[in-house]
Amino acid sequence: MTEYLTVEHLIALLTLTALEVVLGIDNIIFIAIQAGHLPVAQRDRARRLGLLLAVVSRVLLLFMIGWIVQLKQPIGTLLGHEFTWKDLVVLAGGLFLIRQATVEIHHKVEGHHEAEHGSPRVATLKAMLIQVTIMDIVFSLDSVITAVGMSKEVPIMIAAVLIAVGVMLVFSGAIVRFVDQNPAIKLLALSFLLLIGVLLVAEGFHQEIDKGYIYFAMAFSLGIELMQMRSRHNDWKRQKATPLDAPSATPPHS
Repeated sequence: MTEYLTVEHLIALLTLTALEVVLGIDNIIFIAIQAGHLPVAQRDRARRLGLLLAVVSRVLLLFMIGWIVQLKQPIGTLLGHEFTWKDLVVLAGGLFLIRQATVEIHHKVEGHHEAEHGSPRVATLKAMLIQVTIMDIVFSLDSVITAVGMSKEVPIMIAAVLIAVGVMLVFSGAIVRFVDQNPAIKLLALSFLLLIGVLLVAEGFHQEIDKGYIYFAMAFSLGIELMQMRSRHNDWKRQKATPLDAPSATPPHS
């Protein structure tokens, strides 16, 4: 145990933890969207179980590093591109995420259809967890492959995953409630998931797109929406503070 108490391992732990937290944003947003279809009493439980599944999938994949490395070996060629099992998993996950985000955006924009027919997407905790598990595997695969490239020590990587999920668990409740209570933020989150899906499909075809661009676009859009929310709140406070029968500032002409 003492061999891991070095500056080098500490830096690796902090770096991997930060990386896992950033990569875990996808998970939290996906869980927030899916948990929003459950009864209110089940949402916190669904959020915790979803993050627990993220831990289990990441730790299991870390213990299967040798198998994961083999996933990067070419298995065939299609449309002039060599494909690996990793590419196929990422591609399938990206298409699944694009479909889910598109359906969610459609139902959000065309809200009257939900009112008439109900939500056909996620009606039970079990169905929600199945969908979260599918995306956990895709997100975990990307996360673990990135982590393996940064450190060769499995205990360090597992510790980083556990710390990162602990951080996400602390803040995920507030994120889930915030997304659920603000329709505009929910649309932004769905757009973010749609972009991540496109990113995964591009990655499946070996088209590398820096995730930083996606995160910056999301942060910029979120900042604009938060300013608009603050502006609307201030307008509402001013209207509430002004009596409807208040005399005009300009006296009437005689």
